[in-house]
Amino acid sequence: MKARMKNPAGIVPGSMQAIQALLGAIEKSGTPAKILELVHLRTSQINACCACIDYGVKHAKEKGETDERLFTVSAWREAPYFSDAERAALALAEAMTRLADSSDPVPDPVWAEASRHFDERALGGLVLEIALTNLFNRVNVTTRQIPGSAW
Repeated sequence: MKARMKNPAGIVPGSMQAIQALLGAIEKSGTPAKILELVHLRTSQINACCACIDYGVKHAKEKGETDERLFTVSAWREAPYFSDAERAALALAEAMTRLADSSDPVPDPVWAEASRHFDERALGGLVLEIALTNLFNRVNVTTRQIPGSAW
């Protein structure tokens, strides 16, 4: 497999700095780091972004994530390894990523459950992480970025 082009974030002036600034803001939102890692991975699985799945698993493991949880995040509803807050975040990630699959893409019960577990600032960080991961996925899938390649 060969990339169609270098990653646009590495060649469009100012884009990498903007992405890094947003990532820094998300990290300061109060959303637990492990939850950010889980939603990144689940969003990337839905979008079939091999580069982001590869990155997500490696990064999550560096932050102490377990194999059991990483192996089962794609089937989180049936797996016993996730807290209620993590389940709420994963449900929100799926809803936000599959917007076109429903006439009510982010239903009130999904939003309410996420709101129950995260204050407004942490919920904002969660929403931004899911949205940013969708951006990464779309860029990487479109340009066929290779797992493990540098930007």
